[in-house]
Amino acid sequence: MEFMAAVDLAMNGNSEPIQARSIAKRQSIPVRFLEQVLHAMKKAGLVESIRGAQGGYLLLQEPSELTVADILEALDGPVLHGGLRDGHANLKRESREQLLLGTVWEQVEQAEREVLTAITVEKLVERQRAIDQQLNPMYHI
Repeated sequence: MEFMAAVDLAMNGNSEPIQARSIAKRQSIPVRFLEQVLHAMKKAGLVESIRGAQGGYLLLQEPSELTVADILEALDGPVLHGGLRDGHANLKRESREQLLLGTVWEQVEQAEREVLTAITVEKLVERQRAIDQQLNPMYHI
């Protein structure tokens, strides 16, 4: 649900701010939840809010530069969860499982990060448009 705000802004907010209630209505997201998401994104420098009757939200980055990892980090903190080691394991402090599987989990986290940084909002917009086209085909008479 959180990504839909960025996708909606990318699809509809070319140069004019989009109001949160418009996004909420289009994306079927509760307005209060969406406002929290947009606030977190603003705090992280991903969106700008503009006050006033014609106000709303704008993406601060191009959709081709804004990644899923950026949005996740704005909302949930660092994508890499746990202790990537500095290369110097303290063998006496780590459990056998940590010693055995530590590098495996580091590789999993690194792969996760690479996937999340490879997916941009622009790619999500392209997928959304394809889905919309499949769900709402145009018939010509």
